[in-house]
Amino acid sequence: MNVTLTTWLITIAVTIAFFVYEFFAHVRTPHAPSIGESARWSVFYISLALLFGVGIGFASGWRYGGEYFAGYLTEKALSIDNLFVFLIIMTGFAVPKAYQQKVLMIGIIIALILRGIFIAVGATLIENVSWIFYIFGALLLMLAWRQAFSTHESDPAHGRVVGLARKILPITDDYHRDRIMVKVNGKRFFTPMLLTILTIGVVDLVFAVDSIPAIYGLTEEAYIVFTANAFALMGLRQLYFLIGDLLERLVYLAQGLAVILAFIGVKLILHALHVNELPFVNGGEHVEWAPEIPIWFSLLFIAATVAVATIASLRKTRGLENKSV
Repeated sequence: MNVTLTTWLITIAVTIAFFVYEFFAHVRTPHAPSIGESARWSVFYISLALLFGVGIGFASGWRYGGEYFAGYLTEKALSIDNLFVFLIIMTGFAVPKAYQQKVLMIGIIIALILRGIFIAVGATLIENVSWIFYIFGALLLMLAWRQAFSTHESDPAHGRVVGLARKILPITDDYHRDRIMVKVNGKRFFTPMLLTILTIGVVDLVFAVDSIPAIYGLTEEAYIVFTANAFALMGLRQLYFLIGDLLERLVYLAQGLAVILAFIGVKLILHALHVNELPFVNGGEHVEWAPEIPIWFSLLFIAATVAVATIASLRKTRGLENKSV
């Protein structure tokens, strides 16, 4: 896939423009968006992402189009899990709903910046170090194990980063609208808004470690990795308000993501064996029997796993609701 510097610059500029528009059009004035507003913008961003994938398919071939769709679906699923953690953070810090948009916007921008850095590092490693696929594969298998048994029950308001910040910085007990810093009796104080943003920043770093090796297991094209991540993050703020109540019903989402991460981990290790250059593995020769999993199978597997996890979650929670009535 041949992506020119001009294409990269235009893509980055358009991505930045979308987030600037989001801030001035929706986030700058604190408010809790309605279901209608959230639904319209969620449909817009998802449709835009799908159209972009179709454009890649027509312009560069459906191999790359398939890689984009598989990457976008994986990143979107991981982003929804990210939203679940955001919900816990918002609840733990008791962020007023009208001010949650600003926290989400900052958190999403931090996530995009961190993922951009990891994408650049990953692309450099893949280009120069073939055995990095072994590392990525093993990392994803470990992350899959952790994801399968995660509970999301830790209290973010009493984490180590928050505790250290409270010791070092003067912080008020109450929110002052959506401001991060205020002046009280002539002295400057930070508000709990800063602690919330710091916590989300740490969570973003953890999720970047999860997501970038995962999508590099589906494509080696840095442009596809970046655009799939950018589109997965666009509209995430609206999606938070649209499915906020539904998030608590997705009880099998973590297990579904664990299956996806494990699948991609195995795919990476098989690819590493196929392009092997390590002298202590098969004498430094390629392992011929190691199959390359085609992208169409990866796309179908990921889509089916997301669908099964979602349907099973909704059926279980609907049953629980019926029993409680």
